[in-house]
Amino acid sequence: MRFHSRHMHAPAAAATPARALLAILLSFACLSASAREEGPRPEPNTRVPAGVVRYAPTVFPDRIVASPAQDAATGFSVAWRTAAGIAAPVLEVVPAGDSPDMGTPKRIEAVSRELRTENGLALHHRADIDGLQPDTLYAWRVQGGGTWSAWHHTRTAAAAGTPLTLLYFGDTQNKNVSLGTRVLREAMRHAPDARLALFAGDLVSGGDGEDDTEWGEWFEANGPLPTSMVVAPAAGNHEYFEEFEDTPQERRVLGAHWSLQFALPGNGIAAAPATSYWFDYQDLRVAVLDGTSALDLGTARAQARWLDGVLAASQARWNIVLVHQPFHSPREGRDNTLLRRHLLPVIGRHRVDLVLQGHDHVYGRRQADGAATPVFVVSVAGAKQYRFSDAARVTMRPVAEDTQLFQVLRIDGPVLRYEARTATGRLYDAFELVREGDATRLVELAEGRIEERNCGRERTLKGRADRCWE
Repeated sequence: MRFHSRHMHAPAAAATPARALLAILLSFACLSASAREEGPRPEPNTRVPAGVVRYAPTVFPDRIVASPAQDAATGFSVAWRTAAGIAAPVLEVVPAGDSPDMGTPKRIEAVSRELRTENGLALHHRADIDGLQPDTLYAWRVQGGGTWSAWHHTRTAAAAGTPLTLLYFGDTQNKNVSLGTRVLREAMRHAPDARLALFAGDLVSGGDGEDDTEWGEWFEANGPLPTSMVVAPAAGNHEYFEEFEDTPQERRVLGAHWSLQFALPGNGIAAAPATSYWFDYQDLRVAVLDGTSALDLGTARAQARWLDGVLAASQARWNIVLVHQPFHSPREGRDNTLLRRHLLPVIGRHRVDLVLQGHDHVYGRRQADGAATPVFVVSVAGAKQYRFSDAARVTMRPVAEDTQLFQVLRIDGPVLRYEARTATGRLYDAFELVREGDATRLVELAEGRIEERNCGRERTLKGRADRCWE
């Protein structure tokens, strides 16, 4: 009370700071009102201010991500990053136990490669774990410089016939921390039992001088996802950059981050060894294609031959193809002819169940003509939103604009259940594929779905009429 009285009875000159504080508060109020009148402003691609180093590598391991081995029942691989100068780091793995004393772990020495970026010189490490027991929970950690990561848990794939839950995401790409985080967290909340996450490419935007910062944001947005399940991404066109741009020698080149930040199976075609691969997970075989290489680097025929062999040898009940660019584009002005000419016949011949795609930043589903499968899906998890073409609306249903989504797939024997949910968890699309002998039927699940969503804006905040949000 004495403190209050002193200020109440101070001389008039001492009231100046109070008047100054009042002026500041009024100024903020005016700015706030002005912002409300102007409406939202375009948001930068990352939340890192110019000149600020947010994602410099240190002695602490970061960007830790587990990916499936070719046989996910007996192994997985891990990639992580540290500062340079950390020699021969190792991964430790042991069957997980209830006591902090889990026994003596197996030690696997990593293979390391340097990468210099706007955030400094880093070492990226890879360790491949094999010889594991199926359906077993393993604890593992990775080494930094005089320190370790937390112990993480990964369960190896179980036998065929065991139920499996997995997640599928379209492009994350832009504003990963700001607007991607909520989608990834919501997906994990809806599918806490998920063992596998598929990303359909364009994980980052790239090509803007902050490529490493964008990757830093992608890992931050994903939080515990890349260490609590295995991650299998497809490369998108934004994982590439244009070398010798605007010259006769211009060509697409895969960015340096891709093959360092993901420890993927090395079983693809020679022309795209880092971006084409396949693996088995219980009742599922996943084949990952590189649409950018097929369309821009002349590998469509080679990928078709490779895919033909991968699918012909599959003993799995369910087969999924993951690729960035859609076979049937829902965006105006896009037509991926080479994919349909060379790869679509292979997909049809082997009766692939699902083709999961990204690239066009809308949601749309279509079936093969006159058949239940393949089911082609395009989705988007990130902030950038395009507009649907009128032609695609005739062939796709349901469709969505201006909607961030994630997908939950549940496989239980002869039934594959698919759900697409919005960023707030609302059900947007759902169906089941039911295997009956050699036949498959698609059962629409309409109950609980929300109404079709379309873009209500004429232009983006930057004035573009061909997009809904950016």
